[in-house]
Amino acid sequence: MQIYLPIAEMSVPAESLAILGVAVGFLSGVFGVGGGFLATPFLLFMGIPPAIAVGTQANQLIATSVTGVLGHMRRGNVDMHIGSMMLIGGMVGSVIGIFLFQLLEHFGHIDLFISVSYVLLLGSIGVMMLIESVAAFLNRAKVTEDVQSLAMKPFFRDLPYKTRFIKSRLYISALMPIGVGLLGGLMISVLGIGGGFIMVPAMIYILGMPSLLVPGTSLFQIVFISAFSCILHAVANGTVDIILALVMTAGGVVGAQVGVRAARRIKGAPARIALALIIIGVCFRMMGQLFLQPSDVFTLDVMS
Repeated sequence: MQIYLPIAEMSVPAESLAILGVAVGFLSGVFGVGGGFLATPFLLFMGIPPAIAVGTQANQLIATSVTGVLGHMRRGNVDMHIGSMMLIGGMVGSVIGIFLFQLLEHFGHIDLFISVSYVLLLGSIGVMMLIESVAAFLNRAKVTEDVQSLAMKPFFRDLPYKTRFIKSRLYISALMPIGVGLLGGLMISVLGIGGGFIMVPAMIYILGMPSLLVPGTSLFQIVFISAFSCILHAVANGTVDIILALVMTAGGVVGAQVGVRAARRIKGAPARIALALIIIGVCFRMMGQLFLQPSDVFTLDVMS
């Protein structure tokens, strides 16, 4: 069944959008990532204009993240203190990101910037995650030792504004979670991704948070930053398609609940290997769109 998207000014299969929403929600519940790294590229593959894909995806992240974080909160797996610090940085990052988005759109480079950024981010993160996950699978004890030493490196240990985070049993600088949140805010507003595939490793390997608390805490701050970025995109850029968001949100809510229930049954290292392979696969698909010659090089899309 085809559904018309008024802002994008095109028709797309509603079933494909719903299935994509379910997949994004599932990843959100299992890994604590917003899923935008998968949703936004697939929206681009379906022909959705990049600016609209990014603006709308920020809206869709809200529903999937809310559903996922509620499941983690019921299990007591959310550190509200660290999440609040990350939220402060995320708000600042969102404002900076919207300004950068408008600047790139003004000069006509936003489409190319989004595509190239996804190729670089997905490629680097996918490869690093795959290497780390394979190492963890083959030698768990060695990886655990490295994680502890990374969190206690002198650079991070000597930062000012030390704060005690009781839930996570950490005594670290408040600048660290604020900095991680700042990066997340930039990614949501500029690329339409929750940034979980970067923030989740950062929360484990830099902040030193317990793995059990990471997914829920990541989703907690993604909820508010996504809502803030969505409002900014709608007001400043007019790139939020409510029909597109509603269809994907319906699938995302279902997928997130399934993902939260599956999180306890999915083993850490093998699951991260699978996620890394998905990220690398999407990266190659986007790289093909950038460098392969289209079938009809003379076709132009004209929007009235």
